[in-house]
Amino acid sequence: MFNKVLIANRGEIAVRVLRSCRELGLQTVAVFSDADRTAPHVLMADEAVRIGPPPSSESYLQMGHLLEAAAKTGAEAIHPGYGFLSESGPFARQVEAAGLVWIGPPARIIDEMGDKLAARKRAVEAGVPIVPGLDDATADPALLLQAAEDMGYPVLVKAAGGGGGKGMRRVERAEDLPGALETARSEAGSAFADDRVYLEKYLSAPHHIEVQIFADQHGRTVSLGERECSVQRRYQKVVEETPSPFISDDLRRELGEAAVRIASACGYIGAGTVEFLVDGEQNFHFLEMNTRLQVEHPVTELVTGLDLVAEQLRVASGEPLSFSAADIRPLGHAIECRIYAEDGFDGFAPSIGTILELTTPGGPGVRLDHGIRAGMEISPYYDPLLGKLCTWGANRDQARRRMSRALEELRIVGVRTTVPFCVAVMEHPAFVEGRYDTHFIDRYIGELSRHAARSNAHLPAVAALGAALYAERESPRPNHRAGGTGATSPWLEAGRRRQRSR
Repeated sequence: MFNKVLIANRGEIAVRVLRSCRELGLQTVAVFSDADRTAPHVLMADEAVRIGPPPSSESYLQMGHLLEAAAKTGAEAIHPGYGFLSESGPFARQVEAAGLVWIGPPARIIDEMGDKLAARKRAVEAGVPIVPGLDDATADPALLLQAAEDMGYPVLVKAAGGGGGKGMRRVERAEDLPGALETARSEAGSAFADDRVYLEKYLSAPHHIEVQIFADQHGRTVSLGERECSVQRRYQKVVEETPSPFISDDLRRELGEAAVRIASACGYIGAGTVEFLVDGEQNFHFLEMNTRLQVEHPVTELVTGLDLVAEQLRVASGEPLSFSAADIRPLGHAIECRIYAEDGFDGFAPSIGTILELTTPGGPGVRLDHGIRAGMEISPYYDPLLGKLCTWGANRDQARRRMSRALEELRIVGVRTTVPFCVAVMEHPAFVEGRYDTHFIDRYIGELSRHAARSNAHLPAVAALGAALYAERESPRPNHRAGGTGATSPWLEAGRRRQRSR
């Protein structure tokens, strides 16, 4: 195996990859923009290289800067994490051309399966049903209008390249289609340098189910089970769990087999995710394939006992998978809540500022992947994901209750986060009973807001106390020998007031 890995990413995923590298005895190289100079992933790595100013277009998306950093430090492999250049065929090609190991599928597979239209064709060839749609990225408005009429409204305008909800627009009426097409094209062009869009039929109240697959360079492809990802806002996931409380065992097996067929058909190598939409009658349709590690991979790790990042490193070095299909016997239940710097009760508006205090949860079955620390500034330059809180339980109810408890323990003072929102989700009857779909947030946002208002009335006081403690900690210490009084602890002042009141 290679000995030194450059991690072409930041935040919690960079920390996650660093840890697996360290356990395997590999040296690590972090990269950072000026905004991330003292971020946790930089402080944890064996070496760190500056790659540019804060905007990602001038740093983390600069292929040349990343390759220069690898050459400067003698890195032999590059792990892209997720986001940024993780699904860039051109970057994978440049990495390989530089004589480095790309920790992911080959560039040709990224090009093919990262293109949603090409991926749909591959699924059809593999005998897997797809969401009805127009498999042509034509710009002819007459053809698009006719296709939408044939499918019936609502329809979904989707970017042919990229993902993450960008370049997607739901259209309810014919008169709204031209504007939606123009907006989606513009957004897709800015985000992916590819302004092609196409149409799909919008399925009402589906479940978003994805299957984790892994393939090595020796012809073995294995399904590691599914994840339920239906708690979403703006087509981006907020809560994920495995196994899905909705699908049957028969459908679980069918989805796994379909995912393996698609991956095998394109000669896939490495970690990947095949995504499906499942309707209320448990009919499934191929949606897309993500040619990288997913944000929600920890829930699969918790129920299988595998380290998927370590497996990526082994497969990229040419080793066979360390497990077979027969070895995959998921145990228990796992849930993940994404902790964003967003206000879930104000349209998920982003929040920026300085983290004043950070208290992390613990206890049995609790895992927090994050890349933040007290004193760190949360800037507007990057994705608002701060970390992922995951819990495991012997059954779903234990995992859910454990998540509620862990969320209550997690304190991030200084920016608004989705923690209160996730607390409300965990306690909502529809989630408790496992009867929810992709419209969960839109359908229940009022009830979730009322629950949060009742449950979190104390949080402003907690935030104020955290800010006071931070200010006290950062203030100059009193010089007692010089007779100075200086600042005193809020706790000490409270104790003195109680003494005076007696």
